[in-house]
Amino acid sequence: MAIASLILWLLTAVGGFVLLGTWIARGGARQPNSSHLPAPVVFGHFLLAVAGLIVWIAYLALDDDALAWVAFVLLIPVALLGFAMLLRWLPVYRARTIAETPEPAERHFPVAVVGGHGVFAVATVVLVLLTALGVGGS
Repeated sequence: MAIASLILWLLTAVGGFVLLGTWIARGGARQPNSSHLPAPVVFGHFLLAVAGLIVWIAYLALDDDALAWVAFVLLIPVALLGFAMLLRWLPVYRARTIAETPEPAERHFPVAVVGGHGVFAVATVVLVLLTALGVGGS
């Protein structure tokens, strides 16, 4: 289950990189007045997720249960920030037909990537929690 968590976490990260790259390429960080996603939230989400992934890899290498719990605790604010960004993105997605000037960077997010990132993220959190609890372990 720990390896499945790692695989899901990496798949989630790929989707997150696509979204972050799209947001940056479309000017989300350069034009904060046009984006509905504050840069500190976007980069905080990213940095906490990367920190958690590093801790998870350390857990796999060292087999220290405390590291599994640290990774899970790091995922809590990651999930909260991600959910907050989703709530701020939904009105932008729904208003795709309305011409806004300047156009928000997150309007260019591929919907399938947003959905996949969210589903994989939820599955990752669940698997990390189950692993930390010792469910499915040897």
